[in-house]
Amino acid sequence: MPPLRCAVPLTVALLLLTACQGAPSGRADASGRTDGYPVTLRNCGRTVTVDAPPRRAVSVDQGTTEILLSLGLQDRMAATATWTDPVMKGLEKANAGVKRIADNRPSSEKVLDQEPDFVAADFESTLAKGGVAPRAQFEELGVPTYVAPADCAAKDNTKDGDGVRSGALTMDSVYAEVRDLARVFGVPERGEKLVARLRERIRKATDGIDASGTSVMYWFANSEAPYLAGCCGAPGIITRELGLKNVFDDTHDEWPQINWETVADRNPDVLVVGDLTRKSQTAESAAGKIAFLESNPVTKKMDAVRHKRYVLLSGQAMNPTIRTVEGVELVAAGLRDLGLAG
Repeated sequence: MPPLRCAVPLTVALLLLTACQGAPSGRADASGRTDGYPVTLRNCGRTVTVDAPPRRAVSVDQGTTEILLSLGLQDRMAATATWTDPVMKGLEKANAGVKRIADNRPSSEKVLDQEPDFVAADFESTLAKGGVAPRAQFEELGVPTYVAPADCAAKDNTKDGDGVRSGALTMDSVYAEVRDLARVFGVPERGEKLVARLRERIRKATDGIDASGTSVMYWFANSEAPYLAGCCGAPGIITRELGLKNVFDDTHDEWPQINWETVADRNPDVLVVGDLTRKSQTAESAAGKIAFLESNPVTKKMDAVRHKRYVLLSGQAMNPTIRTVEGVELVAAGLRDLGLAG
Protein backbone atom coordinates (compact mmCIF):
# COMPACT_ATOMS: atom_id res chain seq x y z
CA MET A 1 0.00 0.00 0.00
CA PRO A 2 1.33 3.51 -0.83
CA PRO A 3 1.85 6.02 1.97
CA LEU A 4 -1.53 7.39 2.98
CA ARG A 5 -2.27 10.98 2.09
CA CYS A 6 -5.36 13.01 3.01
CA ALA A 7 -6.01 15.56 0.30
CA VAL A 8 -8.63 18.00 1.65
CA PRO A 9 -9.18 21.75 1.33
CA LEU A 10 -7.63 23.79 4.11
CA THR A 11 -11.03 25.08 5.22
CA VAL A 12 -12.25 21.60 6.14
CA ALA A 13 -8.94 20.04 7.16
CA LEU A 14 -9.59 20.32 10.86
CA LEU A 15 -13.04 18.76 10.53
CA LEU A 16 -11.74 15.78 8.58
CA LEU A 17 -8.46 15.23 10.39
CA THR A 18 -9.78 12.40 12.55
CA ALA A 19 -11.34 10.74 9.51
CA CYS A 20 -7.99 10.48 7.77
CA GLN A 21 -7.20 6.80 8.34
CA GLY A 22 -3.73 6.18 9.62
CA ALA A 23 -3.06 9.66 10.97
CA PRO A 24 -0.75 9.38 14.00
CA SER A 25 -2.03 10.48 17.37
CA GLY A 26 0.71 13.12 17.71
CA ARG A 27 0.99 16.40 15.81
CA ALA A 28 4.03 17.60 13.87
CA ASP A 29 5.62 20.87 15.00
CA ALA A 30 7.25 23.49 12.76
CA SER A 31 10.42 21.39 12.50
CA GLY A 32 8.45 18.35 11.29
CA ARG A 33 8.86 16.43 14.54
CA THR A 34 5.86 14.57 15.95
CA ASP A 35 4.76 14.78 19.57
CA GLY A 36 5.98 11.78 21.58
CA TYR A 37 8.76 10.97 19.12
CA PRO A 38 11.36 9.71 18.83
CA VAL A 39 10.26 6.53 20.62
CA THR A 40 13.12 4.46 22.02
CA LEU A 41 12.73 0.86 23.19
CA ARG A 42 15.06 -1.80 24.54
CA ASN A 43 14.22 -4.87 22.48
CA CYS A 44 15.89 -8.30 22.65
CA GLY A 45 19.23 -6.82 23.64
CA ARG A 46 19.10 -3.96 21.13
CA THR A 47 18.10 -0.32 21.36
CA VAL A 48 15.42 0.57 18.81
CA THR A 49 14.61 4.19 17.98
CA VAL A 50 11.65 5.19 15.82
CA ASP A 51 11.67 8.84 14.78
CA ALA A 52 8.05 9.04 13.57
CA PRO A 53 4.94 6.83 13.42
CA PRO A 54 5.60 4.13 10.79
CA ARG A 55 3.68 4.47 7.52
CA ARG A 56 5.08 1.49 5.60
CA ALA A 57 5.63 -1.26 8.15
CA VAL A 58 6.44 -4.78 7.01
CA SER A 59 5.58 -7.66 9.35
CA VAL A 60 7.52 -10.76 8.38
CA ASP A 61 5.81 -13.16 10.82
CA GLN A 62 2.12 -13.87 11.34
CA GLY A 63 2.11 -13.12 15.06
CA THR A 64 3.27 -9.51 14.72
CA THR A 65 0.94 -9.11 11.74
CA GLU A 66 -2.09 -10.08 13.81
CA ILE A 67 -1.14 -7.68 16.60
CA LEU A 68 -0.83 -4.78 14.14
CA LEU A 69 -4.15 -5.70 12.55
CA SER A 70 -5.79 -6.01 15.98
CA LEU A 71 -4.54 -2.50 16.76
CA GLY A 72 -6.26 -1.21 13.61
CA LEU A 73 -2.99 -0.38 11.85
CA GLN A 74 -3.60 -2.07 8.51
CA ASP A 75 -3.46 1.27 6.71
CA ARG A 76 0.13 1.67 7.87
CA MET A 77 1.31 -1.78 6.77
CA ALA A 78 3.08 -2.12 3.43
CA ALA A 79 3.26 -5.93 3.46
CA THR A 80 3.19 -9.19 5.43
CA ALA A 81 4.85 -12.62 5.11
CA THR A 82 5.33 -16.04 6.76
CA TRP A 83 1.91 -17.54 7.43
CA THR A 84 1.16 -20.89 9.12
CA ASP A 85 -2.63 -20.41 9.37
CA PRO A 86 -5.54 -18.37 8.07
CA VAL A 87 -5.66 -14.92 9.65
CA MET A 88 -7.34 -14.66 13.05
CA LYS A 89 -11.13 -14.48 12.96
CA GLY A 90 -12.40 -10.93 12.82
CA LEU A 91 -9.33 -9.63 11.00
CA GLU A 92 -10.12 -10.98 7.54
CA LYS A 93 -11.25 -7.67 6.05
CA ALA A 94 -8.34 -5.70 7.50
CA ASN A 95 -5.85 -8.30 6.33
CA ALA A 96 -7.29 -8.45 2.80
CA GLY A 97 -6.10 -4.91 2.16
CA VAL A 98 -2.48 -5.61 3.05
CA LYS A 99 -0.10 -7.05 0.47
CA ARG A 100 1.30 -10.52 1.21
CA ILE A 101 4.76 -10.86 -0.30
CA ALA A 102 5.38 -14.50 0.71
CA ASP A 103 3.61 -17.37 2.45
CA ASN A 104 6.94 -18.33 4.00
CA ARG A 105 9.99 -16.25 4.84
CA PRO A 106 10.62 -13.65 2.14
CA SER A 107 13.99 -12.59 0.81
CA SER A 108 15.48 -9.35 2.08
CA GLU A 109 15.07 -7.96 -1.44
CA LYS A 110 11.31 -8.56 -1.36
CA VAL A 111 11.07 -6.79 1.97
CA LEU A 112 13.18 -3.84 0.86
CA ASP A 113 11.15 -3.55 -2.35
CA GLN A 114 8.25 -2.41 -0.13
CA GLU A 115 10.30 0.62 1.02
CA PRO A 116 9.65 -0.18 4.70
CA ASP A 117 10.10 2.30 7.51
CA PHE A 118 9.71 -0.43 10.20
CA VAL A 119 10.16 -4.22 10.15
CA ALA A 120 8.64 -6.50 12.82
CA ALA A 121 9.08 -10.23 13.44
CA ASP A 122 8.05 -12.94 15.90
CA PHE A 123 11.40 -14.69 16.12
CA GLU A 124 15.06 -13.72 16.41
CA SER A 125 15.82 -16.32 13.73
CA THR A 126 13.63 -14.43 11.25
CA LEU A 127 15.83 -11.35 11.48
CA ALA A 128 19.17 -13.14 11.60
CA LYS A 129 21.62 -14.80 9.26
CA GLY A 130 19.73 -17.58 7.50
CA GLY A 131 16.42 -15.76 7.94
CA VAL A 132 15.16 -12.73 6.05
CA ALA A 133 18.27 -10.72 6.95
CA PRO A 134 20.14 -9.71 10.12
CA ARG A 135 18.66 -6.79 12.00
CA ALA A 136 21.87 -4.84 11.50
CA GLN A 137 21.39 -4.96 7.73
CA PHE A 138 18.05 -3.17 7.97
CA GLU A 139 19.31 -0.74 10.59
CA GLU A 140 22.26 0.25 8.39
CA LEU A 141 19.66 1.30 5.82
CA GLY A 142 17.81 3.36 8.43
CA VAL A 143 14.98 0.86 8.95
CA PRO A 144 14.19 0.15 12.64
CA THR A 145 13.45 -3.48 13.49
CA TYR A 146 11.53 -5.18 16.28
CA VAL A 147 11.39 -8.79 17.52
CA ALA A 148 8.68 -10.14 19.81
CA PRO A 149 10.10 -10.09 23.37
CA ALA A 150 8.47 -13.48 24.03
CA ASP A 151 11.18 -15.02 21.84
CA CYS A 152 13.92 -13.48 23.98
CA ALA A 153 12.54 -13.70 27.52
CA ALA A 154 14.69 -16.15 29.51
CA LYS A 155 15.56 -17.86 26.22
CA ASP A 156 18.79 -18.80 24.46
CA ASN A 157 18.44 -18.79 20.67
CA THR A 158 22.13 -19.27 19.88
CA LYS A 159 22.05 -23.07 19.67
CA ASP A 160 20.52 -25.33 17.03
CA GLY A 161 16.78 -25.85 17.07
CA ASP A 162 14.10 -23.45 18.29
CA GLY A 163 15.88 -22.23 21.40
CA VAL A 164 16.05 -23.21 25.06
CA ARG A 165 14.09 -21.58 27.89
CA SER A 166 15.73 -21.01 31.24
CA GLY A 167 12.41 -19.91 32.73
CA ALA A 168 8.70 -20.19 32.04
CA LEU A 169 7.20 -17.82 29.50
CA THR A 170 4.17 -15.81 30.65
CA MET A 171 1.58 -13.75 28.82
CA ASP A 172 3.28 -10.64 30.21
CA SER A 173 5.84 -10.90 27.40
CA VAL A 174 3.05 -10.97 24.82
CA TYR A 175 1.31 -8.04 26.49
CA ALA A 176 4.63 -6.16 26.43
CA GLU A 177 4.79 -6.69 22.65
CA VAL A 178 1.29 -5.30 22.22
CA ARG A 179 2.18 -2.23 24.26
CA ASP A 180 5.52 -1.73 22.48
CA LEU A 181 3.97 -1.85 19.02
CA ALA A 182 1.10 0.41 20.05
CA ARG A 183 3.63 2.92 21.40
CA VAL A 184 5.79 2.74 18.25
CA PHE A 185 2.75 3.58 16.11
CA GLY A 186 1.51 6.32 18.45
CA VAL A 187 -1.65 4.52 19.60
CA PRO A 188 -0.86 3.44 23.19
CA GLU A 189 -4.50 3.56 24.27
CA ARG A 190 -5.36 0.89 21.68
CA GLY A 191 -2.65 -1.32 23.14
CA GLU A 192 -4.09 -1.04 26.64
CA LYS A 193 -7.58 -1.89 25.38
CA LEU A 194 -6.29 -4.95 23.51
CA VAL A 195 -4.37 -6.20 26.56
CA ALA A 196 -7.49 -5.77 28.71
CA ARG A 197 -9.56 -7.82 26.24
CA LEU A 198 -6.97 -10.60 26.15
CA ARG A 199 -6.79 -10.75 29.96
CA GLU A 200 -10.57 -10.97 30.20
CA ARG A 201 -10.73 -13.80 27.68
CA ILE A 202 -8.25 -15.85 29.72
CA ARG A 203 -10.18 -15.13 32.89
CA LYS A 204 -13.41 -16.39 31.33
CA ALA A 205 -11.79 -19.46 29.77
CA THR A 206 -10.22 -20.60 33.03
CA ASP A 207 -13.04 -19.67 35.39
CA GLY A 208 -13.87 -22.72 37.49
CA ILE A 209 -11.81 -25.17 35.43
CA ASP A 210 -9.80 -27.91 37.11
CA ALA A 211 -7.75 -30.17 34.83
CA SER A 212 -5.33 -31.37 37.47
CA GLY A 213 -4.52 -35.03 37.04
CA THR A 214 -4.80 -34.79 33.24
CA SER A 215 -1.66 -35.14 31.15
CA VAL A 216 -1.14 -33.57 27.73
CA MET A 217 1.25 -33.52 24.78
CA TYR A 218 1.51 -30.74 22.17
CA TRP A 219 2.50 -31.72 18.62
CA PHE A 220 3.32 -28.85 16.30
CA ALA A 221 4.55 -30.54 13.11
CA ASN A 222 6.54 -33.31 11.39
CA SER A 223 5.65 -36.99 11.55
CA GLU A 224 9.12 -38.55 11.14
CA ALA A 225 10.73 -36.61 14.00
CA PRO A 226 7.87 -34.72 15.65
CA TYR A 227 8.30 -31.26 17.14
CA LEU A 228 6.71 -31.49 20.59
CA ALA A 229 6.39 -28.75 23.19
CA GLY A 230 8.83 -28.55 26.06
CA CYS A 231 8.00 -27.09 29.42
CA CYS A 232 8.21 -23.43 29.04
CA GLY A 233 7.03 -21.86 25.79
CA ALA A 234 3.51 -20.87 24.74
CA PRO A 235 2.06 -24.37 25.40
CA GLY A 236 3.44 -23.98 28.91
CA ILE A 237 1.16 -20.98 29.38
CA ILE A 238 -1.85 -23.08 28.35
CA THR A 239 -0.72 -25.94 30.60
CA ARG A 240 -0.31 -23.76 33.67
CA GLU A 241 -3.51 -21.79 33.14
CA LEU A 242 -5.54 -25.01 33.05
CA GLY A 243 -3.65 -27.02 35.66
CA LEU A 244 -2.52 -29.69 33.18
CA LYS A 245 0.63 -31.82 33.21
CA ASN A 246 2.81 -31.70 30.08
CA VAL A 247 4.41 -35.13 29.71
CA PHE A 248 7.53 -33.43 28.32
CA ASP A 249 7.89 -30.75 30.96
CA ASP A 250 11.29 -32.21 31.79
CA THR A 251 12.84 -30.49 28.75
CA HIS A 252 13.48 -26.75 28.42
CA ASP A 253 13.92 -26.95 24.65
CA GLU A 254 11.20 -24.91 22.97
CA TRP A 255 10.23 -27.61 20.44
CA PRO A 256 12.38 -30.73 20.96
CA GLN A 257 12.19 -33.50 18.38
CA ILE A 258 11.26 -36.70 20.25
CA ASN A 259 10.82 -40.22 18.89
CA TRP A 260 7.42 -41.90 18.91
CA GLU A 261 8.51 -44.74 21.18
CA THR A 262 9.17 -42.20 23.93
CA VAL A 263 5.83 -40.53 23.27
CA ALA A 264 3.99 -43.84 23.52
CA ASP A 265 5.83 -44.68 26.72
CA ARG A 266 4.66 -41.45 28.36
CA ASN A 267 1.11 -42.07 27.09
CA PRO A 268 -0.54 -38.64 27.61
CA ASP A 269 -4.28 -38.44 28.29
CA VAL A 270 -4.86 -35.76 25.64
CA LEU A 271 -3.08 -34.86 22.40
CA VAL A 272 -3.12 -31.21 21.35
CA VAL A 273 -2.35 -31.22 17.63
CA GLY A 274 -1.40 -28.30 15.45
CA ASP A 275 -3.71 -27.67 12.50
CA LEU A 276 -1.42 -25.79 10.12
CA THR A 277 -2.10 -24.78 6.52
CA ARG A 278 1.54 -24.29 5.51
CA LYS A 279 3.33 -27.08 3.63
CA SER A 280 6.94 -26.94 4.82
CA GLN A 281 6.86 -30.05 7.07
CA THR A 282 5.14 -33.44 6.97
CA ALA A 283 1.79 -33.86 8.73
CA GLU A 284 1.07 -30.14 8.90
CA SER A 285 -2.74 -30.38 9.12
CA ALA A 286 -4.59 -31.88 12.06
CA ALA A 287 -6.17 -34.42 9.68
CA GLY A 288 -2.71 -35.52 8.56
CA LYS A 289 -1.50 -35.82 12.14
CA ILE A 290 -4.50 -37.84 13.28
CA ALA A 291 -4.26 -40.16 10.26
CA PHE A 292 -0.63 -40.81 11.17
CA LEU A 293 -1.38 -41.42 14.85
CA GLU A 294 -4.16 -43.89 14.07
CA SER A 295 -2.13 -45.89 11.54
CA ASN A 296 1.33 -45.93 13.06
CA PRO A 297 1.90 -49.24 14.93
CA VAL A 298 3.56 -47.46 17.86
CA THR A 299 1.14 -44.57 18.36
CA LYS A 300 -2.19 -46.23 17.56
CA LYS A 301 -2.08 -48.12 20.87
CA MET A 302 -1.83 -44.95 22.96
CA ASP A 303 -4.84 -44.26 25.19
CA ALA A 304 -5.45 -40.79 23.71
CA VAL A 305 -5.44 -42.22 20.19
CA ARG A 306 -7.68 -45.20 20.98
CA HIS A 307 -10.20 -42.89 22.64
CA LYS A 308 -9.73 -40.08 20.09
CA ARG A 309 -8.85 -37.51 22.72
CA TYR A 310 -7.68 -34.75 20.39
CA VAL A 311 -7.78 -30.96 20.70
CA LEU A 312 -6.98 -29.01 17.53
CA LEU A 313 -5.11 -25.70 17.62
CA SER A 314 -3.76 -23.34 15.00
CA GLY A 315 0.00 -23.03 14.79
CA GLN A 316 -0.27 -19.44 16.01
CA ALA A 317 -2.11 -20.56 19.14
CA MET A 318 0.91 -22.77 19.94
CA ASN A 319 3.37 -19.91 19.42
CA PRO A 320 3.84 -17.05 21.88
CA THR A 321 1.38 -14.64 20.26
CA ILE A 322 -1.93 -13.03 21.11
CA ARG A 323 -3.49 -16.25 19.82
CA THR A 324 -2.05 -18.16 22.76
CA VAL A 325 -5.22 -16.85 24.42
CA GLU A 326 -7.17 -18.72 21.75
CA GLY A 327 -5.16 -21.79 22.72
CA VAL A 328 -6.22 -21.47 26.35
CA GLU A 329 -9.86 -21.13 25.29
CA LEU A 330 -9.87 -24.06 22.88
CA VAL A 331 -7.98 -26.47 25.13
CA ALA A 332 -10.28 -25.57 28.03
CA ALA A 333 -13.33 -26.22 25.87
CA GLY A 334 -11.82 -29.46 24.54
CA LEU A 335 -11.08 -30.76 28.02
CA ARG A 336 -14.62 -30.07 29.12
CA ASP A 337 -16.02 -31.80 26.03
CA LEU A 338 -13.85 -34.83 26.80
CA GLY A 339 -15.00 -34.89 30.42
CA LEU A 340 -11.46 -34.23 31.67
CA ALA A 341 -11.98 -30.92 33.45
CA GLY A 342 -14.38 -29.53 35.95
